[in-house]
Amino acid sequence: MSAHCQVTGRSPSFGKNVSHSHVRASRRWNPNIQRRRFYVPSLGRVVRLQVSAKGLGVIDRLGIDAVVAQILARGDKL
Repeated sequence: MSAHCQVTGRSPSFGKNVSHSHVRASRRWNPNIQRRRFYVPSLGRVVRLQVSAKGLGVIDRLGIDAVVAQILARGDKL
C-alpha cells in the first residue's frame, strides 16, 4: 500500500536523521494513511479510499459526494 492520500494528495516527505556525532542518515515521514469505506449516495455504493487524517477532515467538511466528484474529475479510479 503506497503512502498516498486519494483526497489531499499527501505523500511521504524525505529528510535526514542527524545523530549526536552529526552523522546523517536518510529517513522518510509517512502521512497518517487510513483505509476507510464510505457509502456514496450519488453512486449508490460503498467506496474504499486511502485517506490521511487531514483527508478525513476534508470529507467531514465538504461531504463524501463532493470529494468523490473531485476524485472522478481528476480521472482517478475508485
